[in-house]
Parts: sequence; C-alpha cells; structure tokens
Amino acid sequence: MRSVNFYQLYIKRVFDVIFSITLLAILFVPLLFVALWVKLDSKGPVFFKHIRAGKSRKPFMVYKFRSMSVSAPKYQATNDLLDAGTYITFSGRIMRKLSIDELPQLINVIKGEMSIVGPRPVILEEEDLLAEREKYNANSCKPGITGWAQVNGRDELRIKEKAKMDGYYVDNFGLIMDVKCLIRTLRAVLSMHGHKEGHESKPIIDFDDSALSQIIEYARFNG
Repeated sequence: MRSVNFYQLYIKRVFDVIFSITLLAILFVPLLFVALWVKLDSKGPVFFKHIRAGKSRKPFMVYKFRSMSVSAPKYQATNDLLDAGTYITFSGRIMRKLSIDELPQLINVIKGEMSIVGPRPVILEEEDLLAEREKYNANSCKPGITGWAQVNGRDELRIKEKAKMDGYYVDNFGLIMDVKCLIRTLRAVLSMHGHKEGHESKPIIDFDDSALSQIIEYARFNG
C-alpha cells in the first residue's frame, strides 16, 4: 500500500461521514418502507447483524436489511450455499440484486468501522479469502459498501480474482480510484451485473496469475 497521504488521513473520512448522513437523510422515508416490507414479508427482525472482518481483520458488527429467512446458516457465505435460493426471501431477492440490503451499512460508515469504498467485509469463516487478501495487503484498509472487486465481477469472481482486485484498489488508493468505483457502482447496480447467488451458475474456469493480471489491466483501462 502506498504511504498514507492527506486524502487517506482526512478527506476520505470527511467524505464518508458527509455522504452517509446525507444519503440517510434523503432515503429516510424509502428506508422506512423497505423496513416495513421486510417485516411483513417474512418472520424475523428487520435488520440482520453479523460479525465481519474489518481493517486488519479486526471483527466488527455489520448491519444489513434481513434478506434471508431466520433459518439460514449464519456462518457460511451465501455464495457457498448450493441451496441459497431456499433461504432468500421474496423481498430479499429484489434487495440483493439492487444492493438495497447493504444500505444500513451507512451506520457502520458513520461509526468509522467501514468506508463508502473499500474491499467488501467478509465473514470470519472465509479464511481462504482473507488469507489471499493478505498477499496483496488488502486487509490493511477499512472494508467498504462498494469496492473495485464489486464493480468488476462481484459474485462471478473467484477468490484469487477478488483478492487481486482488492489489492489493486489498495495499491491505487486515492480520490480518482474512489470516484471510479462510485461511478461503476451506479452502473453495476442499475444493470444488476455480476450478481449471483450460491444456487445460480458459477464460472467453471479458474484463472492463473497471468490471466488475472490481464483482467486487472482490462478493468483499469476500461474504467
């Protein structure tokens, strides 16, 4: 990771807080309707709280709108569940495709546990992904609501691809990189590109380091 700069020390945190408070204020009424929808759609709490790995792999409590039934496994990534579709609620299917379920994480951003942009927080049991991220120093920054891996394949990426994409973000940390991520996030959400659940198709080809480098370069020059 590059040496800590002014943007990283001050600007990014100020932006995170202002952006989060503003967005929560704008979306306050719609979020109330989403909360009511979740409550009426299935039994269980409105919010889903779960321990995730934060900066330097420090555990913290992440908040989401509940998109799965209360009987869903809590210590396994959804993408690893071959029967994920049996647990996802009707409202959850729509929220997950549009990433609406992630919006309560704006609270995590205000608390300083997350950033708007950064590697996605993962469950502690995803040791393979956390270990792969370590190779690229990708565990050294705050996790984000959106990130470079999220806008360059999302659920279609394998572990090595995700880790390398996260490492690329860390190596190119800065205002321009964050703006690119936000612009591509809007495009990805509107198109629902890259969203896959565990019961849906997955790529059958794993990529070696050479192929991953080509993917990174393609994403860089087409961003």
